[in-house]
This record gives sequence, C-alpha cells and structure tokens, in this order.
Amino acid sequence: MDRRQKKTRDAIFSAFAELLSQKHYNQISVQEIIDAANVGRTTFYAHFETKDYLLKSLCEELFGHIIDTAMGLPHGHYHYSCGNKTDSVFLHLVRHLQENDRNILELLSSENNEIFMKYFKTNLRTLIVTQYAEKGLLKSATLPEDYLVNHIASSFVETIDWWVSRGMKETPETITEYFLSVIEPVLRSEE
Repeated sequence: MDRRQKKTRDAIFSAFAELLSQKHYNQISVQEIIDAANVGRTTFYAHFETKDYLLKSLCEELFGHIIDTAMGLPHGHYHYSCGNKTDSVFLHLVRHLQENDRNILELLSSENNEIFMKYFKTNLRTLIVTQYAEKGLLKSATLPEDYLVNHIASSFVETIDWWVSRGMKETPETITEYFLSVIEPVLRSEE
C-alpha cells in the first residue's frame, strides 16, 4: 500500500474511532465517516465495501500488529502497549484495550456488538493458534484442538468483559495474570 493510500485509510480509521467515542456503532452512517475523514464516497468504497468491512479491518489491524509483535516482525510503531518481547500477547492486547486503542472499548461494550465480537473472536482465535497451536501446546489425546482454541478465546472475552464491567480497576498485568492462571492448567494438563 502506498503512502497516500495508507494516509487515507488512517484518516478513515481515525474518523471512525472518533465517531465511536460519541455514539454506538449502529448509529454511525457511512456518510458520517466520509464527512469526518474528509474523503469522497468513492474513496471510502475503494478501501472498504461496507461499514462492517471497516470494522473488520479495524480488528485485523489491531490483531495483525499484536501477532507481528509476538512473532518478532516489524510492525511500524512502538508505544506502551508493545511492552517487551517477553510479555504475553494477551498482556499486549489488554494494554491496547486499556488505552482504548481506536475506541475499541465502545465496540466491546456496545449494546449491538455482535458483528464486532465475531471479528474480535476470529482474530483472537488466530492469535491463540499462533501462540499455542503452532508451538504444539494444544495437543490433546481427548480434546479437539479447535475446541481448546475456542475455550481459550471465550475465556479471554469473558475476562475482558468482567474487567470492563468493573471499571477496569485491575492493571493489565493483573488481568493477564488472572486469565493465564485459568488457561495454563488446561495447557499443562495436556503436556
């Protein structure tokens, strides 16, 4: 993607994120995104087929960055969320959530978040496969790998939901510790 396309895409993401801080996803129109990003309708649709695809791309960008970081690949930026190489990918993700990167918390807590949760869980499963399945940590004689991946993803989503509903009082490190203490026995029991 050339620099101009990236700049346009970033403007659309930023406008969308800003609108998410003001209203629910279902209340945002493509026209509002276009106006806020100061791009033409054709330009918007050259990048995203629909508002749902914009949402999907937002999730893919967040998880792509986290997966790239976990694999030691360059990801184009560094900030607090990136932590260091020894940090858990889940800690990295929780830090992004704490920072409310791209107003993701509004999507997580939205009354109509089914579409976002679908994309979030799909990308979360990819992250789990990258971190556990590809390293042989999800081998089980009794349980299918896709069941374990789904179990870990569901546990993470519920952990985040619990954390957000309590006002995010715990640090990302504490929440990650809680989450890992729940899933690591499952992984260890299969070794």
